[in-house]
Amino acid sequence: MNRRVNIFRRGESPQATARLADATERLEHAGGLDRPIRVLSGAVRRVLRPGPVKDALHGVPVGHPAHAPLTDLPIGLWMSAAVLDLVPGTRRASQVLVAAGLAGAVPTVLTGIADWSALHREQQRVGLVHAAGTATASMLYSASLVARYQGRDAAGRAFGFAGLSALVAGAYLGGHLAFRQAAGASHADQLAHLVPLGWHDLCAVEDLPDGWPVARRLGYIDLFVLRQGEEVHVLADRCSHLAGPLHQGRVLTDDGADTCVVCPWHGSTFRVADGSVVHGPATARQPSFETRVTEDGTLQVRPV
Repeated sequence: MNRRVNIFRRGESPQATARLADATERLEHAGGLDRPIRVLSGAVRRVLRPGPVKDALHGVPVGHPAHAPLTDLPIGLWMSAAVLDLVPGTRRASQVLVAAGLAGAVPTVLTGIADWSALHREQQRVGLVHAAGTATASMLYSASLVARYQGRDAAGRAFGFAGLSALVAGAYLGGHLAFRQAAGASHADQLAHLVPLGWHDLCAVEDLPDGWPVARRLGYIDLFVLRQGEEVHVLADRCSHLAGPLHQGRVLTDDGADTCVVCPWHGSTFRVADGSVVHGPATARQPSFETRVTEDGTLQVRPV
């Protein structure tokens, strides 16, 4: 006879023992955040138009998102200030570290806002609370700096430790975004793990429309295929930003006369010749393939 075993102690509910990660996952489904998200993300997109500034904030020039490494500046400086606040005779050094952390928070916030505006809704919900935590930390550290300049060291330390608590909470949510929701990671198929070396038959080249992208499948992965006259360009179809279907995107020619494809989800733009990033929010190159046509008209591909 089966007996139900109560794994919770008397007076303890399942909600009280829920793991922190489970509680954070519930933020992903917090529909009450959607209205402010629509307002804020719309405002960011209106102000931050496609161009070199937007690309720089996303991290296109450096090849990966700029926000994550920049968070090390305020976090490291403010944690160092907290340590020095526990050591006698370090008043001036702590004050400098708090001020430097506030300066470092400026580019961190700007890059974070740019990335957040181009995320999926579930990611934006967690990101909004993450931003609220880090904004609270910045305000508390601002108050800490003012108090320290006024000679109210005890109040300055108190504001600093309160800011550190908010910072840790915000950083935890940032980790959830990065590692559980894969915001900022490349979502393109990793060809080295999925496609064997050598040439592979894909399709008859005469079945490909001229100038119009289509999707074709090679083993486990979907491919973006574009024929332009006698040339055929092939990329991994899943956009490296958030896995949007590139074959549904717009094909255009940029200022350098290179043919590009624009992801239909968030506007990431790639050169079809080699998958390099022209405009963000994507920062990772789109995996590409070499192509050749056999004598019987079969298109063959192999990973670059």
